[in-house]
Amino acid sequence: MIRHTAISDQELRILIRRAEITFAGNKKLMIYGTLHCKSGKRMKRENRVFFANEEEAKANGFRPCGNCKKSLYQQWIYSVKGN
Repeated sequence: MIRHTAISDQELRILIRRAEITFAGNKKLMIYGTLHCKSGKRMKRENRVFFANEEEAKANGFRPCGNCKKSLYQQWIYSVKGN
């Protein structure tokens, strides 16, 4: 997990181009999603973190975004509620 405040914009672009970063998350809300998610683009820089893959996000306790990861979010909700 890489915090947005700990990396320069240039370094971030390089890591995204190399596909070393493929997901972003909100560390306050513990939500992760795609780099192109409209919800994710609105979050504050100090709350944004980046992940190499979904497994890394899940391992850090993040849940899927209800906007860009709708099907995974529905599965997550189902597992939490125990229906």
